[in-house]
Order: sequence, then structure tokens, then C-alpha cells
Amino acid sequence: MTENFFLPEERRPLELLSGDVKNGFAQMVETWWRALRRHMLAAALLAAAALVAALVATLLMTPQYTAFSRVEITREETNITNVEGLEAEGSNQDLEFYQTQYSLLEARSVAQRVAEALNAAGDNRLFAAHNVDIDLAWSERAGGDMPETRYRLEKATDLLLQNVAVAPVRGSRLVDVQYTSPDAELSAEVANLWVDQFQALSIDRRFLSTADAREYLETRLAELREKLETSQRELVGYAAANEIITLTSDQDSDGNTDTAQTLRSSNLQALNAALSAATAQRVGAEARARQVSAASAESLGNQALNTIRERRAEVSAQLASLEAVFEPEYPQVLAARSQRDELDRSIAREETRIRAAATGGFQAARGQEADLQRRVNTLKAGMLEERRSSIQYSIFQRDVDTNRELYEALLQRYKEIGVAGVQTSNVAVVDRAKLPEVPSSPNLPLNLMLGLIGGMALAGGYVFAREQLDQSLRDPSMVSEVLGLPLLGAVPKKTFEELAGEIGDPKSDVSEAYLAAASNLSFLTTTGAPGSMLITSSRASEGKSTTARALATSLTRIGKRVLLIDADMRKPSQHSFFGIDNAQGLSHLLSGHIVPDVVKSLIRDTGEERLALLTAGPPPPDPGVLLNNGRLPIFVSQLKADFDHVIIDAPPVLGLADAPLLATVADGVIYVIESNGVHMRVIRASLRRLQFSGARLFGAMVTKVVVNSSSYGYGEMYGYGYGSDRGR
Repeated sequence: MTENFFLPEERRPLELLSGDVKNGFAQMVETWWRALRRHMLAAALLAAAALVAALVATLLMTPQYTAFSRVEITREETNITNVEGLEAEGSNQDLEFYQTQYSLLEARSVAQRVAEALNAAGDNRLFAAHNVDIDLAWSERAGGDMPETRYRLEKATDLLLQNVAVAPVRGSRLVDVQYTSPDAELSAEVANLWVDQFQALSIDRRFLSTADAREYLETRLAELREKLETSQRELVGYAAANEIITLTSDQDSDGNTDTAQTLRSSNLQALNAALSAATAQRVGAEARARQVSAASAESLGNQALNTIRERRAEVSAQLASLEAVFEPEYPQVLAARSQRDELDRSIAREETRIRAAATGGFQAARGQEADLQRRVNTLKAGMLEERRSSIQYSIFQRDVDTNRELYEALLQRYKEIGVAGVQTSNVAVVDRAKLPEVPSSPNLPLNLMLGLIGGMALAGGYVFAREQLDQSLRDPSMVSEVLGLPLLGAVPKKTFEELAGEIGDPKSDVSEAYLAAASNLSFLTTTGAPGSMLITSSRASEGKSTTARALATSLTRIGKRVLLIDADMRKPSQHSFFGIDNAQGLSHLLSGHIVPDVVKSLIRDTGEERLALLTAGPPPPDPGVLLNNGRLPIFVSQLKADFDHVIIDAPPVLGLADAPLLATVADGVIYVIESNGVHMRVIRASLRRLQFSGARLFGAMVTKVVVNSSSYGYGEMYGYGYGSDRGR
């Protein structure tokens, strides 16, 4: 069955031999760590160069001194008309205010005032501190329209703005103004001048704002005063024309005038009270006039009438006494009777006078009531007319009240602005700049750290570029990660002579590597290593022939009988390894010159126990035709019956049809890849050709591995290496 080398990991059990399965992040870190180890020397040199460059640059830098002044900025707004806005104040407005203040601190206007305070127009101290030749700059600017004084001030302003920094203290109203220069004294002076000039500029700005407000208020006051006078004249004129005379008035909480009493309303109130009294008096007089009689209260209460009545009673008693003694005609009786009659007439006259007085009082009270009623009716009519006129009067009155309120409010605000502390500022200096004792830059530890970081970044970029440009198989672990093939083994880079000697030495690194590969092959099937295996590579000189011979030797060491077939009839090499002639071999078998019964006679003894060799034979004109005649599978099946393993050394895959044809004969293919050799794109193309032919891929052997550039050594792969023993 054909094996797909791009199958998922769970379908490749032998891949577990290369290590535990790692997650994506760990694999990425491991990959880059291996890449760094491969280019460790170059990366270390780049990092060291960057570190030395940072050290040299730091030592060559001019020391810079930073001084700072700290100020507190409070929010204090001027409300000219004392009218609240429609929007509520909030943190957004605070943020906007302080951002504006920070920008004002870095404004060019402040820098210009500082430049003037430093006398930059005539003093070169600022320019000299920053290593600026202002005289040379001015001479090179010959022909400009700007005067020299103005030019020096502009350059000084630019220089100050380049070296000043504003640093708000987080979570507070404090702001640090920093200035950096090579002159410590100049840095402190500029930092202090900066906050002083900013404070003075804010005062000037407030003064100009107050002056504008005063001018605006004066104009508005004049307009409102004229409107108030006009409305008052209209009110008085209307009141005179309509005879509205106000006696009392009140003002409500909103300042509106309410007319409480006019002359007409006062007169009507007084007459109405008098009419009520006259009516009561008339009613009383009428009652008295109707009730006047001898037994009336008036007669009973009259002292004179009561005196006469008492006298009559006495005379009547005396008359009765005399009539009881004397005759009716007796003079004393007559005299007493005459006195009684006279007293009766006096009583009658007094009662008549009382009745006449009661009737007269009633008539007088009724007349007075009628007169008062007429006057009240007349005032009522006038009051109704005044009520109708009071509507327009109230309109004029409200106009007067409104104009007066506006005028008084603006007048009060005008007085407040006049007495306000215009020279106060919302900027307060908390700490003035002191002379810096140590330079703020260059910072040697920081620069070295930055240089190291830059060097590491440069080294990382170098490693990344090298890794991107170098698309060859750089590390044995890439076999599983990139190609999806099991890694059977990795062979260190050796010379041809070293390889020839170490393959036969069981204690060598090379021998150990191939023995591990042979052990890995034993896990491919339940019965051990496959019976036939094809060894090939992408191109020539990748170590496939050496690998075929070494694997054959490793299998013989574990007691297996192995036949090594040199199927590279274009460029045979196996016979030279063992010092055997190549007069007859595989080409004779495939061409039919040798009878199949004598195939065994072509198998040569290599001199190594349990290892036989079938050489390639003389190179035929067209090896592809021989490999395609169907004889090779018959020979291989016959040879497999006599040997435990048949290893076929095939030609390279690229440009030739030999390897795909030979792959169909063997049980599977062992693919040899040269470390840092063939491009990965070429390797993938070769593997696709083998896959298309139906070959089964057992795994890959990586040759010519530079141990120092690999992610692990052979002791790490297999536990230990004999090579290290020889070094001790």
C-alpha cells in the first residue's frame, strides 16, 4: 500500500521517535532557538558591535543637564455677564481646560518672552550652550528681509522650543516644565524664566480680557440706562394722562413691581367705609323713629322727662290726699289739680319733642347715606376705568422693572470687575528650578541596555534574513516538522576518508548514527526491518551510497544477512568501497546476458561477515530501458529468499527516471537529505515524484550535519556518543 508522506501525525507512528509532540508555540520557540544556535557567532558579534557602538556613542555625547520647575494650574474662569451656561460642567471640560494649558505652556509666545528675558538679541550665551554659531548663520543668510535682532530672537525661540518639555503630574493639577541644555546654570535659569513668563502672560491675558469686558459692560450699561429712562418716562406720562396716582407699591421675589394702592382705590375704600357707617346710622335712626312712644327707650332715658314724671307723681299723690279730705272745689285741691295738669302738658310737649327729634335724625341719616352712595358709585365708575388703564400701566411697569434689573446686574458686575484682583493668576509656582548637579544624559546604563536591545534586534533580523534566504534543510528536526517524514537518523559531517574508517568502527559517531537508523527501521513492521529498501536522494553527492553501505553494515552487526545492490548504473560506486571489480553486475542481469540460474554467481563477497554485494556492472547505453523491462522485480524476489534484507543503492531522483522505477521494486524508500544542501522546494518535488510512482516512504536520513549548528548533538539524540569517549 502506498504511504503518503503528508499524512497527519496520528498516521505516522514512527514520527514519535524524533521526540515528543509539542504545541505550536513551543515548536516556534524551539525552531528559532535552533536557528539562533546555528548563527550564534554572527548574532553574538552583532550584539557585541551594537553594545560597543552604544558605549562609544555615550562616551562621545555632550552631557546634558535638565532642570525643572513645578507649577500648579487651577481652573478659574471669568464670567463676564454672570450668566450660567446651559451645559453642566464636567470632567470633559476639565480635560479640555488642562490640555489647553499644557499647549499654552509650550506656546511660541512664551518662548519669545523667555528669549527676550535672556537678551538673546545681544547675548550669545544661549546659542553657545547649544553649540549654535548664530553669527555664522546670520552671515550665511545675507540678503534676507528680517533684521538681525529679529532673526536672533526667532532662532532663540526655535532653540528654546526644541529643548523644553512639559510633563503633567498624573492625577493632579501640577505640571513640570523641564529644560535641557549642556549648561546646568542656563537650564535652571530658563526653567524658572519659563514659568515666570507663563504666569505673566496669563496675567496679561486676564487683564486684556477684563479690559474688553469692562468696555463691553460700559457700552451695555449706557444702552440699558437709556432704555430705563425711556421706559420710566413712558410710565409716568401714561400715569399722568390716565390720572393714575400710586400711593403704595410692593416688589415680589422676582423684582417685579406690584401697585398695591392708588388714590382712587384709597378714596373708594374710605368712602365705602363711610357709606357702611352711614347705612348703619340710618338703620338705627329709622328704628328709633319707629319706636318712639311714652314707654320708648328714648323717653325712659330722658332725664328731664323723668324728672317731670316724678314731680307729677308727687303732685298726683298730693292731689289724691287732698281730694280725700276736701271737696273738689277746695282751692288747694284745685291748685293741686291745676299743677298736675300743667305737668301732664309738660310731659306731652317733651314726648312730642323727642318724637320730632327721632324723625329728624332718621331723615338726616337717610340723606347722608344717599349722598355717600352717589359718591361711591361715581368712584366705582372711575375705578373701573382705572382698572382698564392699569393693564397698559402694568406693561410699562414691567418694562421699567426689566430694564432696571438688567441695569443693576450689569452695574454690579462692572463694579466687581473694577475691584477684582486683576493681578492675580491661576498659575502658582510650587517649586522653582534648582541647579542640576548630575547630567540627565547620556545615561550610560540605559544606553548600554538600548544598545544591547538594538543589537539583539539586529541579530534577530540577521538570523531571520538568513533563515528566510536559506531554504535548505538546516536541522534534522525539520524532516518531521516541514516534510512530515519520520527522521530515521542524522549523520555528522565527515570527510570521505573519515567516513570510510568510521563506518567500520562500532564506537564511532557515524557508526552509532547508522546503527540507530537500523534500529528505527526495525519498528516499521511487526517482524522487524523491511525485507527490501531503496536508498535515494534528490541529487548526487548527498551521501546516499555511503548511507546504503553503512546501513547494510549496521544490519549485519545485529546478525542479519544483507545483500547490497548497486543500482546506480550511471555512476556506480559501491564496488570501490570494497575494492571489487565491476566487470559484471546488475546491468548484465537486466540485459539478459546472464542466465537467471547463475544470478547467485554474480553476488560478490565483500569481506565483511553476512554482507554480500551485487555490483552495478558496466554502464549500459540506456539504464531506464533496462529497469523497465520487468526483470528486476523477479531477481529481487529471488534474492530476498536468500537474504534477510536487500538494500538497493538507487540513482538520484532529479532528472532521472531510475529512482521511481526502482522504488516499485522495493518494500519502501529511505530518502537521504544533505543538511544545508538541496533547496526544500527541490526535496518536496522529488518526494512527490516518488509518491506518484506509488513508493512507500519509510523515512529520511540527514547527512553531513554540522554538529555545532544543529539543535542537538548525537549524545543528546541517542544518550551518548563514542566519539566523546575517544576525546577523553
